[in-house]
Amino acid sequence: MKVLITGFDPFGNEKINPAIEAVKKLDDKIAGADIIKLEIPTVFGKSIERLEKALEKENPDITICVGQAGGRNRISIERVAINISDARIPDNEGNQPIDEPIFEDGDAAYFAKLPIKAMVKEMNDKNIPGEVSNTAGTYVCNHIMYGLLYNIDKKYPNMKGGFIHIPFLPEQVIDKKDRPSMPLDLIIKGITAAIEAAIKYDEDIKEVGSEIS
Repeated sequence: MKVLITGFDPFGNEKINPAIEAVKKLDDKIAGADIIKLEIPTVFGKSIERLEKALEKENPDITICVGQAGGRNRISIERVAINISDARIPDNEGNQPIDEPIFEDGDAAYFAKLPIKAMVKEMNDKNIPGEVSNTAGTYVCNHIMYGLLYNIDKKYPNMKGGFIHIPFLPEQVIDKKDRPSMPLDLIIKGITAAIEAAIKYDEDIKEVGSEIS
């Protein structure tokens, strides 16, 4: 089995992105599966192009994209991606799409092709704070999640796929009062547990696990 894991480069005013830092430090094998690691740019359009090339080359069984969600205090398994890009800040190449569809022929939204609640349970059982999230935003994280699920729908119907949001690292919040963070080693353990569950479960578990709002 082959699992493709992607992580974004730093964006905004940040000098580091915990997504790619965590992805780079994942084991090369998890639960018997080969882990393929890919850095992708925080750029609308180009990020999906880079992902599509990797999907064609690697033909993974599971693809999980990882991104930073500054302000969250848990590792979030995203449920849904929407067909819109609405950027509050420019991306790393100065693009700032406003209310633009990602794919003209795509559905309004796609649900993750992952056992999202099983992934959260696997993390929580290992004392790693995890949650199901019902919004991936409208920036490049939602953009890449939607691009992945669009490709699964159109080309790779047997592939599992989805998106994980992770908090800031402690060194990123020194000058950000009251913003939560999570140590890198705990993020790595959380992503590893989520991958293990994605490999183990073909069908998701049925239990309460969503946000209240």
